[in-house]
Amino acid sequence: MLECCTLGTGGALPLPDRALSSLYVRVNGRSLLIDCGEGTQTGIRKLGWGFRCIDGLLITHYHGDHCSGVPGLLLSLDKAERTEPFHIWGPVGLKRIIDGLRVIAPALSFPVELHELHGGCEEFSMIGLNITAFPVNHGIPCYGYRLHLPRQGAFQPEKARALGVPMANWKDLQQGVPVGDVLPQDVLGAPRQGVSLLYATDTRPVPEIVQHGQGVDLMFLEGMYGDETKRPQALKNRHMLFAEAAELARQAQPRQLVLTHFSNCIDDPEEYLPNARAIFPETYAAADGQCFVLQYPKE
Repeated sequence: MLECCTLGTGGALPLPDRALSSLYVRVNGRSLLIDCGEGTQTGIRKLGWGFRCIDGLLITHYHGDHCSGVPGLLLSLDKAERTEPFHIWGPVGLKRIIDGLRVIAPALSFPVELHELHGGCEEFSMIGLNITAFPVNHGIPCYGYRLHLPRQGAFQPEKARALGVPMANWKDLQQGVPVGDVLPQDVLGAPRQGVSLLYATDTRPVPEIVQHGQGVDLMFLEGMYGDETKRPQALKNRHMLFAEAAELARQAQPRQLVLTHFSNCIDDPEEYLPNARAIFPETYAAADGQCFVLQYPKE
């Protein structure tokens, strides 16, 4: 099971009920964040999922509404007495940005490990997720992220019995731990379908979103501007309209499209949903503190 929560759904400027961009993702008690705008700490405390369990941060790009909350996050992790390394991924320039932000959070109880992305697609793993970072089009280095939670094959007790594995050790094999000469793959069936999400904001429509979003369970795209009258601003600032995000979803066919990163000129995102639903009916507008649960498909 994968859980996530939109801690902040605002773009550029915060509003009283709309903090800046951040998504909290949790798998089996461990967590990561995508972006950390102003208000992220407050959102985490309202959510109640905790700080100590957050192992890393994926930064899309270095505009302030996506990373201005980093010093406060690090200080909250310090106050939670974290000692394990904290990992941060981001585009070229990551060390310069984090070093600058850490001027006001210089001494921490844990090491910060930085992982710079260098322009193309990159793959890595964290908290049990297979993560793909892919470039988008925002005028500065900017990335979208696809997160996939794989699911191992079903345990096959008849194979375990045939290999002489005591029943008391079956759980070890199910959790990926060898028992003597018996490996987990010796007693598991073929891998089963997992769950996945894609997160991409601050971009014009690009083919990479469709490519990496094919069939995901949940697609988060920006809804910076609600209707066609804002196209000049979208082109100038390299953002998307509701309808443009919906067209990407129509091509990728996720189970759901959730729009986020709303301009402060949008008072009520629901007002503009018909512009997107005419193209991709399963489109929804996120709100701060809204949680989503992705369950493995039923067999």
